[in-house]
Amino acid sequence: MSEQSSGTASVQSLARGLQVISSFDAENSSMTLSEVAARTSLSRATARRFLLTLQELGYVRSDGKYFELTSKVLQLGYAYLSSATLPQLIEPVLESLSATVNESASAAVLEGTDIMYVARVHTRSIMRVGISVGTRFPAIHTSMGRVLLAGQDEELVQRSLAVVDGPLAPNTMTDPQQLREELARVAQQGFALVDQELSVGLRSVAVPVHAPDGTVVAAMNVSMSVGPNSPADPLEAAQQVLDQLRAAAAQVEQALAARK
Repeated sequence: MSEQSSGTASVQSLARGLQVISSFDAENSSMTLSEVAARTSLSRATARRFLLTLQELGYVRSDGKYFELTSKVLQLGYAYLSSATLPQLIEPVLESLSATVNESASAAVLEGTDIMYVARVHTRSIMRVGISVGTRFPAIHTSMGRVLLAGQDEELVQRSLAVVDGPLAPNTMTDPQQLREELARVAQQGFALVDQELSVGLRSVAVPVHAPDGTVVAAMNVSMSVGPNSPADPLEAAQQVLDQLRAAAAQVEQALAARK
């Protein structure tokens, strides 16, 4: 049978080699030939051929009975990490986060006094205003914007306060002093919570994403609809997703650090 699969451009030997590598995980970090064959559904002869090839290339080592991956496997991922843009790094993390909390998840960066969405995973319609990659909102009125503004200099904060032009919803915070106090609170607690300020029926909680040098380069949030079964206390609602959101941000930060 040809290594080139019929009807596709895929190369079976490459696919099988990656399949063998992927069969190793935290629970199966060291395996015999039979165990690798069983986990990959390959014959023992085929699994052996690929293990020996990977061993020759330096991706696998063996003591004669057990096989395990070497650190050289990390180079396979480094090529992606070193070339991926911030949205490319964040999007798969958002997909996992959204699936875990069953809510929409987004990421944004600061563009002047606005936030601009750079990635978004949408679960259902909870806003009349459509949101997609490239959408902008006044930073001061959003959870991600407040996370991003909390560490900025006074000039940018002042310019962001200057664009406040009346309430967007009944709960919109518009008093400059109150907004300054909110930014100080966000900086201290490490997250921002906005409850129906941008749109009626929308709550969101956001956390920062740090670059390796400690600067805030983006924000990630989870958006929640406010309904009859929602917690009456916005903070209680935020606490239900905050741990998962922080873990997701930490995952992105690790990926950014790996690109250095």
